This record gives sequence, C-alpha cells and structure tokens, in this order.
Amino acid sequence: MIQSIRGMKDILPQEMRYWRHLEHTARAVLEGYGYREIRLPIVEQTELFARAIGAATDIVEKEMYTFADRNGDSLTLRPEGTAGCVRAAIEHGLLHNQTHRLWYGGPMFRHERPQKGRYRQFYQIGVEVFGYAGPDIDAELILMTARLWRRLGINDLTLQINSLGSAGARAAYRGELVRYFSAHETGLDEDSRRRLHANPLRILDSKNPAMQSLIEAAPRLSNHLDAESQAHFSALCKQLDAAGVRYQINPRLVRGLDYYNRTVFEWTTERLGAQGAVCAGGRYDGLVEQIGGRATPAVGFAMGLERLAALLMENDAALQGAEPHAYLVTVGEAAERQSVILAEQLRDALPALRLLVHCGGGGFKSQLKHADKSGARFALILGDEEAAAGEISVKYLREDIMQTRMPQAKLAGFLSLHIT
Repeated sequence: MIQSIRGMKDILPQEMRYWRHLEHTARAVLEGYGYREIRLPIVEQTELFARAIGAATDIVEKEMYTFADRNGDSLTLRPEGTAGCVRAAIEHGLLHNQTHRLWYGGPMFRHERPQKGRYRQFYQIGVEVFGYAGPDIDAELILMTARLWRRLGINDLTLQINSLGSAGARAAYRGELVRYFSAHETGLDEDSRRRLHANPLRILDSKNPAMQSLIEAAPRLSNHLDAESQAHFSALCKQLDAAGVRYQINPRLVRGLDYYNRTVFEWTTERLGAQGAVCAGGRYDGLVEQIGGRATPAVGFAMGLERLAALLMENDAALQGAEPHAYLVTVGEAAERQSVILAEQLRDALPALRLLVHCGGGGFKSQLKHADKSGARFALILGDEEAAAGEISVKYLREDIMQTRMPQAKLAGFLSLHIT
C-alpha cells in the first residue's frame, strides 16, 4: 500500500473545521489591522535561501529540499516565507519610498526529524512589514498576535522577547561567545562544536540539559547592545507595558536565522512538548540589502498552523463544521427526477445553503439514517406523492418538533429562517 511520505501529514475532514476557523480568524485580524495578502511561489532559487537564511544554518546545511531542474538550475522548496517575500518586494518595486504591511500563507518544507508539532511539510501564516524603523511597528505585530489568541480563545501562551542589537553589536558579541565557548569546548555537544565558529549564537538555543549551566554562565548579549538598540528595546517594552501585554525578557532568545537584528520574540506554550513555539519573529533590517535591494527596515513573524490547530483541538472548541443544513431524501422515480431540479432551485435562492442530496439508492429508512448521520438539521422528504402535489415534507432531526408538509414554493423561505 502506498502511504504518505514520512513527515508529510494528511489533514482530514474532521480536523479541517479547526483549520478553517484558524485561517478565517487570522485573515480577519490581519485585514483589520490593514495588512494585505500576497501569494508567493513554493519553489525559489536555492541561492535566495543560502544568502538570506545563512549558509551555516541548520536549515541550509541539512534541511532544505533542493533539486536541479531541467536547465540545471538549483531550486529549493521554500523552508520559510520571509526570503521569498523580500525577493518579491524587490522584484516588483514595492520598497522604494514606500511602506507595506503584507501577509501570506501556505506550506513550507524542511527535512527535519518528524515529531508532534513538527512536520516536513508544514503550514504557516507569515507577516512582513517594510519601511518602518521604529519600535511602534514591532509593538503592533505583538499586539496583533495577542488579539488573535484572544479571538481564538487560546489564553495560555507566554510571550518572550529579546533584542539582538545592531549588526555591529552582534558581531562583537559573537566574538565574545566564540572565546567563551572555545575555553569550555569539552563541555559542548557535537552540534554545538559544529556551530562554534559558524553560528555560535545558536549554541544559546540548545535544549541539551547537560549544557544548560554552561550556557547560563555565557556572556549576555544585553551587555553588548549599542545605545540605539537599547533605546529601541526600551521603547518597545514601554509600549507593551502600556497596552497591558505581559512578557518575559529572555536573554537566550536568539532565533534560528542569521538575518535577525534588534527585536526578536516568540509566543510559546507548554502543551505541545518540545515544540513549544507557536509564533515567532523579529526585525531584519539588513535582509533587503543583503538580497540585493536598497537598505530597508523590516520586521515580521510566522505562526505554525499545525501547532495552533492542535491547541484548538485540545481546547475542544465548539466550532461549526461543514455539516449540511438539510438532507434531501427521495423515494420513487418521479421524486428522484424532481429532486435534482428542486435542489438546484434551492441553491439558486439560498447561496449559503448547505444541501446534501441523497445518491446511491436505498430505502426510506436507510436514507433517513444517512440524513441523521450527516449532521443535518432537517430531512427534506420528497416521495412520488409529494412530487405530484408540488409539496415536500420537512422532518426535524435535532429537535422534538412535529414533521410538517409544505408547498415546495415555500421551502426556500422556510429554510432561509433556519440557516446561519
């Protein structure tokens, strides 16, 4: 039997109601803040990610799905969305003397070890903002995500924030880390030794319990911030305080991608085990220039839909699904012929109506069982007698109300009062 590829998960109909609710709510919140949707290709040139994410990162070194196309070009399934959005903004002239608030959604691909909340094909909604240098837009992104959690009824997330400072401050701090961890290299695990000279800040993000005391004693980035970055971070904290958003300053929060500077943040939960980050992002003021555009301040975030959907399902949120409003039962040849016409007339009159017409034959009792199992509120019963009289019987499936019979011409009006 052919099965799905490891780490690439089917999203089944019973889960989709949570995904639809999540995506619909996110769209409403984003558009409420004035963010506009952009749709990006799934495949990009490999060079884009090597230049943007960093050649020494785990993503580029080990996790990308890269292949040569027929022309010999190296292409990659996108492992994240920011680089592609920046490329699109440069390519289509969106950045010169302009500001933009953009969002996108869709699948990303990384060849990681699959586990709960982590897949090789995973879905994100991402937000990117171009042209704003101040901490006010950083605060807006955080406030916007906090509003989304409230709308979704997810109330147990923790916000962690940090500042990585300017590129110069980060470079100086990087040297300090290399010196410190080199002096304690015997205490590093294999991954950290590999990162020591290529990407030492990622050592701070290690979850290896044996290294936590060593990491805790490492030099702190906050002691190496430039004055401008300190002022930026202080202003952000004051805005969050004024808005009543609770947060923790985590000096070890560095994010996994090389392009971040200044503000970084994560919303985390303890309900998903090791994969606790459900939304993360930060500022990346140098990335546009790094990819080939003019220097442009930028900030953004991405949220993992699998993890957020899992939280909604754990909450057992009572969400409206796609159950039909009505199920049309037909008994007799004349009724079957008429049912097709009646169903189309009802759909014309009521575009929001979810009407399921029975197909495949079967007796009256069997069809009623199917109607009940469908979750519909009403069974619309059309037999040859009703067809001849131009009438239809309506049976309530979820309420203790007597079955009624009415002219077919009045059915659309009746249903319009009972569908939402």
